[in-house]
Amino acid sequence: MEFEEVAKAHPRQITITFHSIDYVTSPITLDYLKPQSLCPQNEPLRGNANFTIKTKDSDLLPFLNAYEVYYAFPLQQLPTNQDDIDAIVDVKQTYKITRDDWQGDPCVPRNFSWNDLNCSYDGVSPRIISLNLSSSKLNGNITSSFAKLTALHSLDLSYNNFIGSIPEVLASLPNLQILNLAGNNLNGPIPKGLAEKSKHGTLQLSLPESLELGQTNSDKGKRNFIIPVVTSIGALVLLIFIAIFWWVKRNQGQVTISKQEDALKPKNRQFTHSEVVRITTNFSKVIGEGGYGKVYLGTMRDDSQVAVKVLSSSSNQGYKEFQAEVQHLMLVYHRNLVSLVGYSDDRGNKALIYEYMCNGNLKQHLSVTNRDVLSWNMRLQIAIDAANGLEYLHNGCKPPIIHRDLKTANILLNESMQAKIADFGLSRSFATEKDSHVTTRPAGTPGYLDPEYQSTGNFNKKSDVYSFGIILLELITGQPVITRSHESSKHVLQWVNPLIERGDIQTIVDERLQGEFNTNVAWKALEIAMSCVPPAAIQRPDMSHVLVELKECLAVEMASGTAGKTENSMKRSNNSFQMTSLALDAEMVPSAR
Repeated sequence: MEFEEVAKAHPRQITITFHSIDYVTSPITLDYLKPQSLCPQNEPLRGNANFTIKTKDSDLLPFLNAYEVYYAFPLQQLPTNQDDIDAIVDVKQTYKITRDDWQGDPCVPRNFSWNDLNCSYDGVSPRIISLNLSSSKLNGNITSSFAKLTALHSLDLSYNNFIGSIPEVLASLPNLQILNLAGNNLNGPIPKGLAEKSKHGTLQLSLPESLELGQTNSDKGKRNFIIPVVTSIGALVLLIFIAIFWWVKRNQGQVTISKQEDALKPKNRQFTHSEVVRITTNFSKVIGEGGYGKVYLGTMRDDSQVAVKVLSSSSNQGYKEFQAEVQHLMLVYHRNLVSLVGYSDDRGNKALIYEYMCNGNLKQHLSVTNRDVLSWNMRLQIAIDAANGLEYLHNGCKPPIIHRDLKTANILLNESMQAKIADFGLSRSFATEKDSHVTTRPAGTPGYLDPEYQSTGNFNKKSDVYSFGIILLELITGQPVITRSHESSKHVLQWVNPLIERGDIQTIVDERLQGEFNTNVAWKALEIAMSCVPPAAIQRPDMSHVLVELKECLAVEMASGTAGKTENSMKRSNNSFQMTSLALDAEMVPSAR
């Protein structure tokens, strides 16, 4: 309970009587504008709580700011490794990070782990394996506490306001594979350990423009010698430059291509064409095909499976698309985005190697022909996973990445049914405006395409939000985005609209769930979906808001334990959806083609 006095003139006394039991020995008198909080240790509630707070000697009525009731449930999983907890809490305190979800255990419960970090659950206690604090407005030096997260595979501190030198202890992280420090104001030498790991291909290291990878601690003592030597031979270098200028000019085309290809050089992830042939067993098993070529199942030397996308030789902008994917995807890492394992650019044969998602895509799982029906909780979790990945593309990447073709077929599922967004890397290949997040190249799939795009011709973040809203409707209803018949085609919005007007949630939610869902949560999820799909983009929310709302849905669903079918939640008036622009004309719905 929280109390605060807001008037000076008269005393306001408060006592607390809970179920006829006094929980304070004497009345409390509040000081002006000074809050007080009390936490009575009550017996567990049994459905209701009765308490009084007014005393007979008080001139003013009691003033209660807040009353909180906590629901405790046993956790079957062990807490996060204590060293990881201490380290991440120290990071949080050092930089005064005040995110709402950074409370409690970082990794447990699994469905409520902190945003922007990833945990592994393979060992006795969960470990933090990735941390993304990009563009978080962090200031000061890079704390050595990051090095205490010894299970880290990926650490992204890019585009903050860090100053000073890179801590030597970061080189001691035994599992670190990705370290992104770009966009900061760092100076000084690069720790030798990090430089060596980058040189040998075991670490993908991204640095600010002010730092050069060749500048290490061991170079520091050589500077006084290097500067006069460079000055002395300056004239000689100039003569050599003039002598070879004509040769460079003659071979300018080849040099340009070579420089372009040198930009794609994380050697530990580069494969020859013969290696790709071996990985795919001579391209024996096709698992998909898209606009950029076929996708093959492959097996690495450690027996892990991968998906190999071979770039079609008929692609109009093949090299540019390939180059953009490699350069950008190597720097994009998130638990809900399909990660790039490697690439090949050998004798004109180009391929991208992705992690393999063994459980296919969401479209397959929602199909009426699929016998394994996704549970309601699983659908909410998949929606959260997809929203988390899309929110990172929009708000965690600088400049933002617009997917431009988000659909159920591009949401893939791994062995633990964790959802990850695929085929997002191509979105930045065609950006024409410098540092812009608006793209103008035609894209999208009928049914998911933003109706505003049809009039403006421009894609932006809200275009992806529209597509996500359609996907969420598919998850809720089990209906395909477009239902086709011999006579006509019906979009999922046209199908769901009259049912919402009638307040018929039981018909709206996928009948294959057989009523196993909380109806209040279903209404909330439906409201979220409809808030994403107004015809005007300005009316749609940001993905960060959508993500928070979906997490609340899952939290309520899990707390309820069983499907809620209360009478007052079976019907809901149209007023609940006034902000979602349900009155969609047929022309506002993407045409079925």
